[in-house]
Amino acid sequence: MAHDDRGGSPGRSEDRPHPAAQQAVRITVDGVALDGDLARPPNSGGMVLFAHGGGSSRHSPRNRQVADHLQRAGLGTLLMDLLTAEEEQLDLRSRELRFDIGLLARRLVGAVDWLAARFGGELRVGLFGASTGAAAALVVAAERPSRVAAVVSRGGRPDLAGPALERMTAPTLLIVGGADPQVLTLNRQAAERLAAPHRLEVVAGAGHLFEEPGALEEVARQAAAWFVTHLEPRSADPLVG
Repeated sequence: MAHDDRGGSPGRSEDRPHPAAQQAVRITVDGVALDGDLARPPNSGGMVLFAHGGGSSRHSPRNRQVADHLQRAGLGTLLMDLLTAEEEQLDLRSRELRFDIGLLARRLVGAVDWLAARFGGELRVGLFGASTGAAAALVVAAERPSRVAAVVSRGGRPDLAGPALERMTAPTLLIVGGADPQVLTLNRQAAERLAAPHRLEVVAGAGHLFEEPGALEEVARQAAAWFVTHLEPRSADPLVG
């Protein structure tokens, strides 16, 4: 169910502000150094941390395109590797680490705590998860309820989050392609268990990787609106429910 996270296009955005410059950062979690790319537009209120799926990294063109859209909406972003280079090579062969939700979640928790230490505990953090990374994001939201203010899952596996579904409180948006029936079923089942305020959005005609024309742009638009609403409430989009 985990897939490479490559390709796609979020569409044209010439009329929006340019995204913020990126800064390379290194975050140490449990003795493991993880590389990331941090961008924070001037006067941004919230920060979105990306949790990629299997076979992917902070270089994922798909997540970078979504991050670009979020930055143009005034949000900060942190794209980071959840696995070391050696672990990525191991995972490409075994496909095991991408399903180690506990490992991915621990590293995301470390990144959330790193953001709080760098920018202050009042920073409102959102998590954007794809594939198995979405499950890890939900686990982290349950473990850091005072720091994680919103979650968006794109083609995710929230069913792998286990008991965290009943414990988390951060508003959660589940985005699934209409042409991805198995993942759609799993998301509907997980949504029934979510205790947090949530919404399930189906992008008509889109497959698991949202490669169809306009599909990823729709994901980016919905994610930006969700995060702006919940990370920066005073500038919320009135059309977002």
